Amino acid sequence: MAALRVAEALRARSDVELHQVAGRHPKMPQPEYRPTGELAMLPLNRPLLYETWNRLNWPKVESVIGEIDVAHATGLVPCGTNAPLAVTVHDLAFLHDPSQFTRHGVRTMRRSLSAVAARADRVLCPSIGTLDDCARAGIDESRLRHVPWGVDTVSVAEADIERVRRRYRLPAEFVLFVGTLEPRKNLPRLVEALDGGALPLVVAGAHGWGDRPDLDRTHVFPIGFVDAADLPALYAAAAVFAYPSEREGFGLPVAEAMSQGTPVVTSRGTSTEEVAGGAAVLVDPFDTVDIGRGIADALDRRDELMQRSRSRASELSWAASADATIAVYRELSR
Repeated sequence: MAALRVAEALRARSDVELHQVAGRHPKMPQPEYRPTGELAMLPLNRPLLYETWNRLNWPKVESVIGEIDVAHATGLVPCGTNAPLAVTVHDLAFLHDPSQFTRHGVRTMRRSLSAVAARADRVLCPSIGTLDDCARAGIDESRLRHVPWGVDTVSVAEADIERVRRRYRLPAEFVLFVGTLEPRKNLPRLVEALDGGALPLVVAGAHGWGDRPDLDRTHVFPIGFVDAADLPALYAAAAVFAYPSEREGFGLPVAEAMSQGTPVVTSRGTSTEEVAGGAAVLVDPFDTVDIGRGIADALDRRDELMQRSRSRASELSWAASADATIAVYRELSR
């Protein structure tokens, strides 16, 4: 999603000509996850394409779009190219705890990281945490660039909130979690922290991988995947947004919640603390008592945190992300 938003901001500028390249997909993604504009397709499907890019630096993106000044791989797998190469590394969480990923995923990501270290001229990192991880992984600091992501501030009317309340059968007041359901999101501890608490927990997000968290609890309302058009009103409807993830590359849901003025509780010592910028209640993600304490604190300070959330979100923009990205392109194209 971040790559799509940066691409949109780049297309709005007159000083860059953007070409988009992808591998073949057996099934088209949801509309909100599809790039707008022309998309050139390489002849390989994604799993095979990743292998050949990592191992052979082939097929070249130039084979479908012609000569270019800079190639930018927006994920960990570096694309095949003869041009100067920029790669966005979202996070290196698989190095910290491989058990939170599939074995195949860890093998692919390790191979990709080695290819990035060998081939990338610049590595773009959305957070200082990711930048530091890349440096510890052996990527020379002279190649690393901090390029934070942004957030859209969408105006939400009371009618929008009421429509979303009805559509998803939301409780009158609730704590909200939004994210793919996978181990590092730390959902079981959040569920436990709210057991017997004052407010129920609404869980929005599709299942990713790993054991399904136990959401069959009286205080938990799982609503599954939520359309992108409904997310701003969902954030606005929540009393508190709780995101005690163990590790993130950035933490877009934190920024999205703040853009609606929703008080945020998130993890201390992670990139989401960076994103929150001093405007959230910070907790130890491995301590359920502390997570519960943080949520109670956020509820007590709701008015104060609503103002601080909006102020912090106003500092994050996709235009700024595009500016920082183009600065990298200019370095490489000189």
